[in-house]
Amino acid sequence: MTDEAYQAAARYWEEKDAVSVRLEQGKLRAMVEEYIQSNNTCALATGTGDYVRCTPIEYSWHDGAFWMFSEGGKKFIGLQSNPHVCLAIYDRYEGFGKLHGMQVMGLAELVEPFSEAYNAHATWKKLSLEFLRRLESPMHLLRVRPTRIECLFSDFKELGCAPRQTLLLEGTILE
Repeated sequence: MTDEAYQAAARYWEEKDAVSVRLEQGKLRAMVEEYIQSNNTCALATGTGDYVRCTPIEYSWHDGAFWMFSEGGKKFIGLQSNPHVCLAIYDRYEGFGKLHGMQVMGLAELVEPFSEAYNAHATWKKLSLEFLRRLESPMHLLRVRPTRIECLFSDFKELGCAPRQTLLLEGTILE
């Protein structure tokens, strides 16, 4: 493929979205949050330089962010130098009329163990702080604040809109 062909392919959704019918942002925000809360597992992509890692991981959603406890792993290679992450949540493919999935761009941060935010999330997850303190190696807590959420929901067509919608959150927190 030529450079021009790659660039044209990369622009595909930008060009298509520019002329598509948009869903009102308040309604989109509500549908996004409902979908996030109806799931608990995502694929978290991290990377730096020529290293990329995609990790299936359980998440919780509250206070406008995704929260993920992790013992460790290769995802931390990218997180050490690059806070930009992408996570995907999706349903099993069962045909074009039943599409549900989203791609979330955001900024990840490591929450200081036993800080106020760490303790609050542990409590939210019903994890004992004493249990967490007794672990042989620390349980890390990632917080991902979304900046852009791209959704592909067949349901949007029933509302008279394009099946692909984008919620921009840069500088805001989805709550």
